[in-house]
Amino acid sequence: MKLVLAALALGTLAGCPGHGGTGARPYAEPKVTDILAKLAQQRETRKSFTASSKMDYWLGSQRVKGDVLVMGTAGKRVRFNALSPAGGDVIADMACDGAQFTYVDKQNNCQLTGPCDRSSIAAFLRIELEPDDFLDLAVGTPPVLDGATGTTTWDGGKGYERVKLTSASGTQTITIDARDGHYDVIDSELKDPAGKTVWSVENADFSEVPDATSGNHRLPSKTRFKSPQEGADLVVEWGERTINPAIDPTKFSVAIPAGLPRCGSKP
Repeated sequence: MKLVLAALALGTLAGCPGHGGTGARPYAEPKVTDILAKLAQQRETRKSFTASSKMDYWLGSQRVKGDVLVMGTAGKRVRFNALSPAGGDVIADMACDGAQFTYVDKQNNCQLTGPCDRSSIAAFLRIELEPDDFLDLAVGTPPVLDGATGTTTWDGGKGYERVKLTSASGTQTITIDARDGHYDVIDSELKDPAGKTVWSVENADFSEVPDATSGNHRLPSKTRFKSPQEGADLVVEWGERTINPAIDPTKFSVAIPAGLPRCGSKP
């Protein structure tokens, strides 16, 4: 029931698909290459972040909603601290250090380790995403298919650019609100060559987030990740965030207590 309620509460994040309309673009028609260059520029200016959040996520076999501290940098470095509702202690700690991941589930008294890849994120969030892809999606700049070509269509009813990309790796759709000088990615979906959805993301409630050096970045305050092949989704309400902070690389390591059994192993 919680999953259904979460879906209903945030199901309008990206809005319903538009059906055209009579509204004209308030700017010159962009080329696909221009859009991809703009998205690449955004990713280049958002290389690390720290954030507090409230997530509807999985802890072991249970779906829970609670406070999670998150940080990440480019180069497959991310860390999650799930906090106990009872007192703010860390009840689950997961980190990718660029090569290996470590996950310590203090509530279920177990641990996992392995290569830092898409399964690393799934160990904690049940969403299969490469660590760098999670970073990009968390800061509102979706990764884009390599070598993609495509088309863009103006949705006058919504005021959105709807981009469709194709490459040997699959297809991708991206919806962008580029009005008023903004460049908000409303949603994106990636499909493999067989047409199966790999992941999708929906963003809402954009606001200004400070850069640790200077200026601000316009980011979503709510994000919903989906990984249909895993039958999972993740709803995030972002709290206080900073873009491009300097993060000590040692922060992406987690010590495993001696004798802690592997999660899923039988006693």
